Amino acid sequence: MTAALTMTASILKLRIGSFVALAALVGILTTGNAMGWVESAVFALAVLGASGAAGAYNQYYERDLDRKMARTAGRPFARGTLKPGAIWPASFLALLAGSLFMAWSVGGTLATLLVFCGAATYAWVYTVWLKRRSVWNVVIGGAAGSFSLLAGAAAASEPYGPVLGPVPILLSVALFLWTPPHFWALAAARGEDYRRAGVPMLPVVTEHALWGPVIFGHVVALAAISLLPLLYGMGPVYGLFALVGGAHFVHQSWRLMRSAERKVAMATFRASLLQFALLSLGVFLDRAVTWAL
Repeated sequence: MTAALTMTASILKLRIGSFVALAALVGILTTGNAMGWVESAVFALAVLGASGAAGAYNQYYERDLDRKMARTAGRPFARGTLKPGAIWPASFLALLAGSLFMAWSVGGTLATLLVFCGAATYAWVYTVWLKRRSVWNVVIGGAAGSFSLLAGAAAASEPYGPVLGPVPILLSVALFLWTPPHFWALAAARGEDYRRAGVPMLPVVTEHALWGPVIFGHVVALAAISLLPLLYGMGPVYGLFALVGGAHFVHQSWRLMRSAERKVAMATFRASLLQFALLSLGVFLDRAVTWAL
């Protein structure tokens, strides 16, 4: 039973999916949480399901690439534990359809469309079209997470108010800028994997003199943008968490710009995870303080 659950979590990429679902909850909270807790949980579960369907299709489609990379060679489709067949894409499509229905039942049409756009961006735009062909793969693919945050905001919007306010829009831009340096730092640390698989990640196909400053520039921009919600109603609790997470990420990306060592790249990768976690926690705690007052 444990092995089956572990395999399911691996196929659906639930670790990534949990970040995507968290982004949707952040979007919900930026509107003042017009949704109830039950509806919010259902919507987050729907986003997790849609992300899982896209992640599963990614693993199925990329099983040949995964075999060439040490980090992914043990995945069920790459290892051959699960054999390819039409049943798998059909199952993933059914999961996506069910997840979209759940999203629509509590969030409405626009929010559901945004959830679909996020899943489609990851499954088709990133996985099928860009990943093997363009250095822009994770740049454009980064829109997947942004769509989930906007979906949460649309789901929780007031019936006769603005659908998307400035805070979720700004945070979605920050998340869009967050994704490339997050994956580029990982690619810088595991360059041989990506070279062997032929995936044109920026640190693999360019010199450190180029990709180092590009990563740093992305991080500086997202750290700055993450502070702009303070101008539109977010409080000092959010500001503190955004500042700490952003400053740490900027510091690590500065170190990476100066040195391409693997340990520095991994430190930058971990800093990206911490920054996203602190930014999300800042939104949660800031809303909690507002409601308490």
